[in-house]
Amino acid sequence: MKYRIIPVTAYQQNCSLLICPQTNKAALIDPGGDIELLLAAVKQEGVELESILVTHGHLDHVGGVAELAEKLALPIIGPHQADDFWIQNLPEQVRVFGFPHSDSFTPNRWLNDGDTVNVGNEVLQVIHCPGHTPGHVVYFSATANVAWVGDVLFKGSIGRTDFPKGDHQTLINSIKNKLWPLGAEVAFVPGHGPMSTFGEEMLNNPYVGNR
Repeated sequence: MKYRIIPVTAYQQNCSLLICPQTNKAALIDPGGDIELLLAAVKQEGVELESILVTHGHLDHVGGVAELAEKLALPIIGPHQADDFWIQNLPEQVRVFGFPHSDSFTPNRWLNDGDTVNVGNEVLQVIHCPGHTPGHVVYFSATANVAWVGDVLFKGSIGRTDFPKGDHQTLINSIKNKLWPLGAEVAFVPGHGPMSTFGEEMLNNPYVGNR
């Protein structure tokens, strides 16, 4: 599995372009906006987009989903259906926060804990990690040993839980019970900011670390 991180929107959200080297098929995780920037990256990599993957329903992660899906006739996969209220409220989200208009959408496939998603020949494990939002999912590539964790976990921090249906203890439990068992050596791409590893955060993260 190859991947390229492309920060988008004023929030510098880490959209990722995932690429299967064997088939040249690709997927975008959380295309929150800046569609032309994303399409330029796809063209530069010379890959064929086959799907859009979503971690959760917040505007900076899904703001470009409906437009991109319509433009390229791509299926939308994820998140868990518990985030549907966020997705259906997307036009109001972007209005309140001053983002460009975005249409709501209904994913072609809702995801559950334990599901798998294919990008070409590559297989991603789906892990339901509620807390930041109730329907948040994480995508894990065992071959690359990389997880795309959205806004669950950051280098030195964790996701906010003061939004509707967020819950701090649920988020802590998701991190410790769902992510840590994947292994300390796993690297992760957060929704914002630099990459880290689960091992680094197990030790030093002030919210979920041993120290």
